[in-house]
Amino acid sequence: MSFIKLSKFLLPLSGLLVLASLVVFVYPGPNVSIEFTGGTLMELSIPAEKTKEDLATTVKAFVLGGKNLEENISRTKTGTYFVKVPTLTNEDHAALFAHLTGKLGKVEELQYTTIGPTVGGNLKQRAFWALLISSLTIMAFVAFAFRKIPRTLNPWSFGVSAIAALIHDIVIIVGVFTVLSHVTTFQMDTLFVTALLSIMGHSVSDTIVIFDRIRETLSTDKHATFSQIADKALYACISRTINTGLGILIMLTALFIFGSESIRWFILALLIGSVIGIYSSYFVATPILVLWKKRDR
Repeated sequence: MSFIKLSKFLLPLSGLLVLASLVVFVYPGPNVSIEFTGGTLMELSIPAEKTKEDLATTVKAFVLGGKNLEENISRTKTGTYFVKVPTLTNEDHAALFAHLTGKLGKVEELQYTTIGPTVGGNLKQRAFWALLISSLTIMAFVAFAFRKIPRTLNPWSFGVSAIAALIHDIVIIVGVFTVLSHVTTFQMDTLFVTALLSIMGHSVSDTIVIFDRIRETLSTDKHATFSQIADKALYACISRTINTGLGILIMLTALFIFGSESIRWFILALLIGSVIGIYSSYFVATPILVLWKKRDR
């Protein structure tokens, strides 16, 4: 089996997945936490005979600033409800809770968090710049590391190929979790951005190992084509990838099953990202490098 030949079918598939992820990110778009948007988040426990629709109707009936309150409600696994509304003052929060108690009966507030829109906007900007600066730094580092590559290869081709694979990984993961944010209680927050940065580090590490094996093979095999050399390097790295990848997946799976509920989405993002990162190192980064070489030739 040739990885490069197989990538002729998988690379277009990856392109379609990236496109689909971008589409769902734009519309309907992800549900993001109040860390990015600003607002008030409450976790409420309501009487067993009351439903999510009852809670939503009651929240909407609360008048704030001359208009009904906008709400976003999701149910947790434990049967409680996350209620996300625009930023409330302490007085508005107390009035809303009294309104809910009067309409629904015994309501228990398990969690209450409020973040102003200015703070949320700053966090969103910082998350964007963290991802952008990390990507550019990785590309420059990879290009510098392979500056003495033989056979007159452009060292920037290695950096750009690695970043293309990283963008592929990040966009698909964001697309997956955009969908999850509409069918589960997941909301994109700063912990999810941390997971993306961690995935970038793991993914580029595997890619650099493969690229380094390509550089070694270029020095020892003077007659093979670049496509053949890339295949040899990929085959040489399989055992390392399987051993390292399985170790990481076993550890993350154990954390996902037995870990705290507060980090479960973070662990799931790392799990999915690890699988996609391994895939992209073999079927995105290296094939793009081969295509670049063919274009130069």
